[in-house]
Amino acid sequence: MAKKTGPKKNIPERPDGDRRVRQSLRIARVLHVLNLIQSRGRWNVSAIAKELGCSNRTVHRDLNVLEFCGVPFYFSEEEQCYRVRSDYRFPTLMLTNEEALGQAVATAISKAPGLDIGLGASPTTTRLASTSKDETKQIIADAMSLVEVFDLKLADHSKHGEILKTIQLALLGSNQVKGVYESPYEDSPVKLTIHPYRLCLVKQAWYVIGHIEGETEPKTFRAARFISLRQTEAIADRPKDFDLRKYLGNAWSVLRGAKSCDVELRFDASVAGVVLETNWHHTQTTKKHRDGSLTLKFTVDGLEEIQRWILGWTGKVKIVGPEELRTKIIGSLQKGVEMNLIVPRQT
Repeated sequence: MAKKTGPKKNIPERPDGDRRVRQSLRIARVLHVLNLIQSRGRWNVSAIAKELGCSNRTVHRDLNVLEFCGVPFYFSEEEQCYRVRSDYRFPTLMLTNEEALGQAVATAISKAPGLDIGLGASPTTTRLASTSKDETKQIIADAMSLVEVFDLKLADHSKHGEILKTIQLALLGSNQVKGVYESPYEDSPVKLTIHPYRLCLVKQAWYVIGHIEGETEPKTFRAARFISLRQTEAIADRPKDFDLRKYLGNAWSVLRGAKSCDVELRFDASVAGVVLETNWHHTQTTKKHRDGSLTLKFTVDGLEEIQRWILGWTGKVKIVGPEELRTKIIGSLQKGVEMNLIVPRQT
């Protein structure tokens, strides 16, 4: 008699990306085991399991992987711990001078405030240097001491390291995140469950793009506005065809307005050279004039964000169009003048 079975539960299958993440995590754990038994500490199975937060059985499996790969380790009865033969060196990439320089520069950049999310490139650079030839070691050391990044004027993310780490891990694991978000458009903080799509640095701050549980349209959340955030075990519904460039459209930064506008600005000759040093927007076109002035044209979705940028060039730029933008800028300037007028002291 055939055994009756109940209805199958609709359990979502984890995407292929999740399998690759699990494989990567296992490789990282095995390399961590190798790093431990190569150190001067005393590491037996129990100590390694406690350090990695896994079972003794998992440690034995990882040791078997190292043995299969030809790593010459042994158990020292005298010290009651694992040791690796002293002359063993883990194989590494043979970097060219240009590759070594690129790695060192990446390390210097990732140390800058605002870009220092996660561990950055430092651990990789340190390991590469320790196993490289003397010339490569010197190039890495020189580059890291001579290349520095200052004053990027990014949003202060110094207190949001755990938030950014949570988002990264959730994206890698294709999981949802749940937390409390302080939106400037709400009277009080709101509790959200988000299906994250992307983590991106735009202009001055880190943002996570995704949709709220129960909705379908993606939204933009500033990472620094999360009061708390944690990764859940629920699988995120992330569209495979999501295109970040298409989502942001022609927004000047991250706030995409509903109306597309053609903006034309004419900059004074005194600042034309400085303006040309930067590509301000992906739709930007330029035209130099005989008198030294410069015309810039953009197609932007929404005028709110570009207004703040234009105000920074006050007295050096003329708004050719659209009229709506000119009116908004004039209004802001008039308000600024009114706020800063010196009121005669009454006697």
